[in-house]
Amino acid sequence: MMTESTERFELMGLEASPYTMKVESFLTFKGIPYDWTNRNLKTEKRFQQHANVQLIPLLFFPDGETMQDSTPIIERLDQEHPYPEIHPTDPALWYLSCLFEEFGDEWCNKLMFFQRWFYDADQKATGQRLAGLMLEGQWYKPFAKPFVTYSIIKRMIPRLSFAGANETNIPHLEESFENLSGLLDTHLESRPYLFGARPCFGDFGMWCNLYQAWTDPTAKAHFEDHTPNLLAYIKRMLDPKVEGNFENLTSLAPTLEPIMQQEVGPRFLPWMVANEKAWEAGEKETSLTMAGKPFRQNTFKYQATTLKELRSKYVRVKNNEILNAFLSKTGCLDAISGS
Repeated sequence: MMTESTERFELMGLEASPYTMKVESFLTFKGIPYDWTNRNLKTEKRFQQHANVQLIPLLFFPDGETMQDSTPIIERLDQEHPYPEIHPTDPALWYLSCLFEEFGDEWCNKLMFFQRWFYDADQKATGQRLAGLMLEGQWYKPFAKPFVTYSIIKRMIPRLSFAGANETNIPHLEESFENLSGLLDTHLESRPYLFGARPCFGDFGMWCNLYQAWTDPTAKAHFEDHTPNLLAYIKRMLDPKVEGNFENLTSLAPTLEPIMQQEVGPRFLPWMVANEKAWEAGEKETSLTMAGKPFRQNTFKYQATTLKELRSKYVRVKNNEILNAFLSKTGCLDAISGS
């Protein structure tokens, strides 16, 4: 069942923005009518009039209301447009879908950001793409583009460290990117989406950063040379469809468990827990041992808040024995339960 409506939303953002594409993929899946507007020099004044933070996307509702954070946007719109469903009815899968949505937003974003701004070829390609979008419709675009490209690259490289891509963490990010892409390729060999034959909440959060990586030269070459199933999934999520039902955890577990055991359990969740503790202690830097090696990054309030949200969602299903056994087996239960 597709949503029928004559009212149109407006999505302001950029194709090079993972969270703009996350919302775009969701709107497409739900059949919610919308118009796309690039955020650029021509539209910047309007963006500033409505934005609360300097981040995209900016979603205009038909009545003029605006929202910016992709996860609350999807959660609200899913309540207002419940079909087709993105949440499995099985409580264990429902929670795991929420967990993968957060894993995608916060950990996969680190992997993408590193791939995009660390290597020279990716810096140049993305800088040129962003400059072209920023200067869209301006008569001086051909003359200004090289200078704007240089300015963007110069501005973004220092943010690598802010996003966790410092000298200490680079081995983690390189290893995690290759390992995760390989594990996902195996998992997606026998199914079109993360939990079966239809996209779940977790797909949108995880896909958007994988898609962005694919649009950059280095990661694109890796996907196309080594992970054909993941590549097909990345393309599929541009126009996701219901192709069947969600599977059960028993059928998913053989290839889902390694992702949890090797990436979510030993990398993502320990960082989230350490960040929360550092935030509560007023420490500006978060330091921990991750998968046997040091990891350090600036401390963030936002991720401390979203970990609390993950735990709040867990409370709803905390008595589910199947979920608890799976989380315990994959090394995730203590972090999620707050033990």
